[in-house]
Amino acid sequence: MNIKILHLLDGADQAKGLAVVIDVFRAFSLECYLFSRGVQKIYAVGREETAWELKREHPEYLMAGERGGVILPGFDYGNSPSQTEYADFQNKIVIHTTSAGTQGLVHTCAAGVKEILTGSLVNASAIASYIKNRNPERVSLVCMGNSGIAPAPEDELCARYIRSILVGEPFEMGPEILTLVNEPSVAKFFDIKWKDVFPVKDLIMCLEYDRFPFALKAEQCGGDIFEITRVDVQ
Repeated sequence: MNIKILHLLDGADQAKGLAVVIDVFRAFSLECYLFSRGVQKIYAVGREETAWELKREHPEYLMAGERGGVILPGFDYGNSPSQTEYADFQNKIVIHTTSAGTQGLVHTCAAGVKEILTGSLVNASAIASYIKNRNPERVSLVCMGNSGIAPAPEDELCARYIRSILVGEPFEMGPEILTLVNEPSVAKFFDIKWKDVFPVKDLIMCLEYDRFPFALKAEQCGGDIFEITRVDVQ
């Protein structure tokens, strides 16, 4: 198995084989939590305009999304796992658009990959198990970073962790997580000015690695729209 760790939108454009598009803070962590709360389906989309087009066609769909971390005007929810914690998502369908994660799906698909998974720490081991079961020749672990243009250490951590499982190397997650403390992508969760946008609880929830025993598969269903479905892993 040829495994490559790629970076940002440029990396997504170079993806081959089976691709895992990684966005730990917070897009693909949120999607795992939503499926655990009973969501039926998620449509991840690239453009805000596409999200509104879907909403007009299906008024019953819920909308979740952000730009620059901030909830998009008119949307039901932002991109926060904790701020959606007590909402009713049972059997609901959600439209989801973000600055990094969903953009990565668009670019990775355009690169012509054979299969796409979303990636986060909360289901990293399940992702690795899914890949092992599929046994592809090539795996691309795409770290989306901040808005797809600047590196984010939590995405790099997730990619290295998945790779370690695939190649059978030991990995001590505790010390690795501690190294994130002084990183800007973590510091924003402790900035009082951003407490309503980046709650501290989001940080805790996104770093709760291996919480969920399922992978999330993304399949293009037209333009910049991707249907996200849950795949339980044994």
